Amino acid sequence: MRKLADTALRQEVLAGVTTFVTMAYIIIVNPAILEAAGIPREASVTATILAAALGTLMMGLYARRPFAVAPLMGENAFIAYTVVNLLGFSWQVALGAVFLSGVLFIVLTLVGARAYAAEAIPHSLKVSFAVGIGLFLAFIGLNETGMVVLGVAGAPVRAGDFRDPAVLLASGGLLLIVWMMMRNVRGAIIIGIGAVTLAAMLAGEARLPDRLVSMPASLAPIALQLDIPGALRWEMMPVLLTVFVMVFVDTLATLFGLSVRAGMLDEKGNLPQIERPMLTDAVATAAAALLGTTTTGAYIESAAGIASGGRTGLTSVVVALLFLLSLFFTPLFTAVPACAYGPALIVVGLLMLEPVRKLPFEDYTELVPAFITIILMVFTFNIGVGMTAGFVAYPLLKLLAGRWREVPGGMWFLGLLSLGFFLFSPH
Repeated sequence: MRKLADTALRQEVLAGVTTFVTMAYIIIVNPAILEAAGIPREASVTATILAAALGTLMMGLYARRPFAVAPLMGENAFIAYTVVNLLGFSWQVALGAVFLSGVLFIVLTLVGARAYAAEAIPHSLKVSFAVGIGLFLAFIGLNETGMVVLGVAGAPVRAGDFRDPAVLLASGGLLLIVWMMMRNVRGAIIIGIGAVTLAAMLAGEARLPDRLVSMPASLAPIALQLDIPGALRWEMMPVLLTVFVMVFVDTLATLFGLSVRAGMLDEKGNLPQIERPMLTDAVATAAAALLGTTTTGAYIESAAGIASGGRTGLTSVVVALLFLLSLFFTPLFTAVPACAYGPALIVVGLLMLEPVRKLPFEDYTELVPAFITIILMVFTFNIGVGMTAGFVAYPLLKLLAGRWREVPGGMWFLGLLSLGFFLFSPH
């Protein structure tokens, strides 16, 4: 019994390390994106780490799920490039909108509205979330490693240069991880990441950190600088709607996608005590805005830890502790190159395809919305867009087929909300 417990403990710790390594890029990428909105990068690094640590720790201790939380990619770009640079609002007003969405989510979660909406989502769409996120992760991995790059008009993507040392290292890393998985090697993903990182440094494709320890920058320039009255102005309403819908659907998609992969759904296809991870992301989002960064939510890279055996909140606690450590060891934790963590994302994408067998291929009113969700998640490079499209398509096709009685009341609400997103959100 003790041996079994020790094995489970090691498995959860390993899963936490794996998740952290695959998502540590957010420490650098999120501040780089938000700098375009005028948010000071050094302070933003500290805010990003603290927001991730807070949300992930709450996910582990309160929600008890192996899901890491951090500022969401997509939402940060929307704030920086659309809300601030395109529409001309200040970053303080934008963070006010993020804070208001977090407070609204807290209220909706506490009254049970978000759980009601989540339970109304049909099983076919929940399956499509897992498959779509898997392909999305694989596409990110292919792009990050340079195996797939931007193309030209008429051919948006193309194969990368496989003579490039970084691409060769990533290809070798992918084969190494798959080989170890076939040999049932525990920790295949994290071993592969470590091996390729070392090889990349020896080959000069990744830089050795110039220092190991660094003191965190002060939060003073951005903490508590949000402008809530400015976010309540009428002209900000489309932005508020967009932030609300993006976070609402991204969270649902990620929670169900990861839960399908981890086998956490009950016999009805629902996630038990779903209000706990929902309340976690709501509180974390409000706290993130106060710290000076954008919307947080469950991270799809958590699938890497789940694939490594993570099943409990201990995985998230490990991730949170590593984020806190990274406050002082940022150069070390961010030295892992894309050619090392990219193959892990590709492998995790492969593992998340398994639920596709549960789609009802004989029923087009179920299959087509699932298909639309999957392909738009990948080809728009936006989980929220794919999910909202599925929410619109599902009740519409049921209505056209004369089977509108099969649509739960909550799905009509989600469909109308998603339609409003497409009609009124700023693009």
